Amino acid sequence: MGFNTMTEVQELAIPIVLEHKDVVVRSKTGSGKTAAFLVPIIQEIQGAGHTSALVIVPTRELALQVASVATKLGNTNHVRVAIVYGGASINVQMQALSRGAELVIGTPGRIIDLMERGALKIGRIKFFVLDEADLMLDMGFIDDIRQILSSAPSDRQTLLFSATMPRQIVDMARNYMKSDATRLTVGEEEDITVSTITHGYYFASGRAKFAALMAYIEKFNPKKCIIFTSTQRESEFVHRFLASNSFDAIVMHGGMSQAQRERSLHAFKQHSRFLISTNLVSRGLDIPDITDIINFDAPNEPKTYIHRVGRSARMGKDGRAFTIFGNDQKSLMHDTRAVANVEMHLIDLDISKFRDIQLPEHERWGGGRDAGRGRSFGGERRFGGERQRGFRREGRGSGDRDGHHGRSFGGDRRRFHRNSLDFRPSR
Repeated sequence: MGFNTMTEVQELAIPIVLEHKDVVVRSKTGSGKTAAFLVPIIQEIQGAGHTSALVIVPTRELALQVASVATKLGNTNHVRVAIVYGGASINVQMQALSRGAELVIGTPGRIIDLMERGALKIGRIKFFVLDEADLMLDMGFIDDIRQILSSAPSDRQTLLFSATMPRQIVDMARNYMKSDATRLTVGEEEDITVSTITHGYYFASGRAKFAALMAYIEKFNPKKCIIFTSTQRESEFVHRFLASNSFDAIVMHGGMSQAQRERSLHAFKQHSRFLISTNLVSRGLDIPDITDIINFDAPNEPKTYIHRVGRSARMGKDGRAFTIFGNDQKSLMHDTRAVANVEMHLIDLDISKFRDIQLPEHERWGGGRDAGRGRSFGGERRFGGERQRGFRREGRGSGDRDGHHGRSFGGDRRRFHRNSLDFRPSR
């Protein structure tokens, strides 16, 4: 696969896993965590002939990413890999499991569906992995994870991997892992963002945000770029804006079917210059040649900033992160800089030549607090206004737990300690 040397997290974690110890690993985005657990697992389970390792991830995109790496790593070892997630045929996934997949990678809802149908049996697994464990908690998957764990053998080896290490992750380690579990922090505790990323920002609201976007593109000429927005509607509108200005742009968000999302991601990997998306792609997307991350809408939570910008500067490469903060978001800028522990520089942009740039006709663009309160730019339908404050949880309707009918988690997100004895408020 072209790997010549191990990354730091691989060098430290692989021996621990091979010693059959439970481990909690905190390592920043783009540091090679996926191979850090897949390499030793594949070595240990080859030839098992039954499901021996279960890797749980929070999103379909991350499932696809991890499965891609696992398939390449397991090829020469003849380890069979099955990927299970909603939005795809459950019958096809059941067939893959029936062929004796040793390594199963999937999202919580679909895993439970398959377990309840008797198609997925985890009573003999050796490895139980939670990848992006902090996002699992944010999305409210703790009850599903507990249900899955209740069917796993007690002598399993449990591995938790995360880019950030909130208190709840430590609590989970105490409740579900062996008492001698190793906690591994790669880099300094405050070193949570890749050091090869340069961070810039600009203050703009309303129409001026589009002018700032164009000025940044003109000044830095990004080769491969993800543009993050706060809502699906804004993703669509920014996509139309860039396309109308002759940029090779692709849009991808949770409102699209799984097939559409996969086509968009494939097009971005193969040839497209810009991908416009919500937080859907802030985790798990590993495309080595991404040079720039643009936060068209600044994330409301500084932690989200860490994961967004981590899509660039993968495996030691250089990258740029640019955030457009609203004119009333100066405090958010300072909070983001403090939480991410990075130097953020005000970028000198000449937006004057783009002040009169045309937006697509017959649309309105709002964008919430920092976007001019939905000011009209000559249209009939309004885009923006309602903020997407988190992720849509996998649905529980029509026998497909990973459908599009899930509850929304974010602004009114439940408090975990109210629903789980394992999560209690700090004293």
